[in-house]
Amino acid sequence: MSMKKTAMAAAMAALMTVCTVAVADAGDRPRDMGIEIGVLKTGTNNAITDVKGVLVGQVTLVDEKKGMHTGVTAIVPHTDNIFKNKVPAGIFLANAFGKMTGYPQVKELGNLETPIVLTNTLNVAAGIDGIIDYTFSFKENGDVRSVNAVVGETNDGGINDIRARFVKPADVLKAIQTAKPGPVEEGAVGAGTGTKAFGFKGGIGTASRVLPKEMGGWTVGVLVQTNFGGLLTIDGVEVGKALGGYPYQKEIESADGSIMMIVATDAPLEARNLERVAKRAFMGLAKSGGVASNGSGDFVIAFSTNETMRIPYDNKPLAKVPMNVVHNDDMTPIFMATIEATEEAIINSLFAAKDVKGFNGKEVKALPVDKVMEMMKAHNKLVTK
Repeated sequence: MSMKKTAMAAAMAALMTVCTVAVADAGDRPRDMGIEIGVLKTGTNNAITDVKGVLVGQVTLVDEKKGMHTGVTAIVPHTDNIFKNKVPAGIFLANAFGKMTGYPQVKELGNLETPIVLTNTLNVAAGIDGIIDYTFSFKENGDVRSVNAVVGETNDGGINDIRARFVKPADVLKAIQTAKPGPVEEGAVGAGTGTKAFGFKGGIGTASRVLPKEMGGWTVGVLVQTNFGGLLTIDGVEVGKALGGYPYQKEIESADGSIMMIVATDAPLEARNLERVAKRAFMGLAKSGGVASNGSGDFVIAFSTNETMRIPYDNKPLAKVPMNVVHNDDMTPIFMATIEATEEAIINSLFAAKDVKGFNGKEVKALPVDKVMEMMKAHNKLVTK
């Protein structure tokens, strides 16, 4: 074994005995209540915004009389003109029953040139228009005639009157322009306003991990829009089985649906390894009990904010590619961070959600947190602060 791998193994072993620190001012998140998924430390806010430069903006649209329960969540990779300073990216389609836009160009060129927008299935077009408006708002983009808008979606039609198409381009533009660093609101907000997961109210969730210095010191952040089914599992405990009855509880808790998973990191990664990172997010989904059903659109977008990796729009001929990228042999800790953060982000989305009555009058209950905590305690899964 090489000295590098020996040091990495030692660092990983040491981490197994370390408890992560609860996030201040985060509310009743699972980690604050003693549920600590994984062994890696979280960032300051345990959110995707712990990755340097990443901003999140959300617009929530609720009007019960109109049957409106939807919204927009925007993830902005950095504060500069993204079209002129693109970031490397990779996308993984775990189960491609979905309508995400922008995939072909990202797959071919390996970069993002716009913010990532999440919304509902029938408002993808509004997402595209809002992103184009945002891109055109930069004076230096006056000659731009093509924009690869990346818009992800899940179908919130079980709670929201999706045919009304409430989201407008102005809502998308507002979400992008009001995006900010710091804590990220979770649960029934933004693109997660009308979503369901595991038969309970789902929504937006986020989490992060910070690697030790000997592993690069990089940060990995994840944001999810949960709207899928399966057997809810929290830190290895099959919570869904105890809450539901099973084995085929309501077709495996309404398995058809979707999830959008966004992974950000400040590690200097090329598109190829970012796609490998995206694949690991799907492992976090599996650990939470997701089953990737036939009708589920399970998409992962991963990008790097590292400034040395940016791709200038006005590139000079034969421009040199940065060589300070993370090598394959050093990717494992980043993979692990992605899996842990994805699993926790999914659980966070459920803990933050509240009961809601949909446009059809049907009530969707939030996860019964008190019962879940009793189960976690019975399985010795709670960490005492």
